[in-house]
Amino acid sequence: MNVLVIGANGQVGSRLVRLLKSEGVHEVRAMVRKHEQEEELHQAGVETVFANLEDRVETLAEAMRGSDAIVFTAGSGGSTGADKTLLIDLDGAVKTMEAASLAGIKRYVMVSAMQAHNRENWADAIKPYYAAKHYADRMLESTGLDYTILRPGGLTNDPGTGRVEAQENLERGSISREDVAAAISAALENRITYRRAYDLVAGDTPVSEVFGG
Repeated sequence: MNVLVIGANGQVGSRLVRLLKSEGVHEVRAMVRKHEQEEELHQAGVETVFANLEDRVETLAEAMRGSDAIVFTAGSGGSTGADKTLLIDLDGAVKTMEAASLAGIKRYVMVSAMQAHNRENWADAIKPYYAAKHYADRMLESTGLDYTILRPGGLTNDPGTGRVEAQENLERGSISREDVAAAISAALENRITYRRAYDLVAGDTPVSEVFGG
């Protein structure tokens, strides 16, 4: 499977790119929006495609051609305002769904946010972010794509344990970015995860049992 990672320079995306490359099961390509981001990826033997989430849908579709799966791990980041959250986390995400359909790509994995589907549990300080994730997820669920939505809890830089808990609704929790990347990798070809959404936190069950069975 040829996997295009959108948000490949982010903290989850970069870990996912390295993991997919090291596992050698899938071909991995990284979507970048700045040419200076390409050098390190090329040195690691990772192919890149140049595109921006604020580009036209047709431009994004062209960047996706040749891919079998899309993984959306992008985000506007905590230092930007609500305007960029709207343009990247919502409209940018939706444009990649439209582009995937235009390019004939069915498999799509979305990295969302824990409890994004439940308005009552949104943190007041970042409500625009949760709203963007909520509606991006709802749009994805309305498409004909073979999607999986992963909603990780609080993200940490701790070493991965390889063990997680994933259900449709979970209490608050945290998870390492390494384990989120491992969950994405395990879920990619598992049809049991198609058209399903999961809250995701650290747990006791091996990732391979949760997503790779």
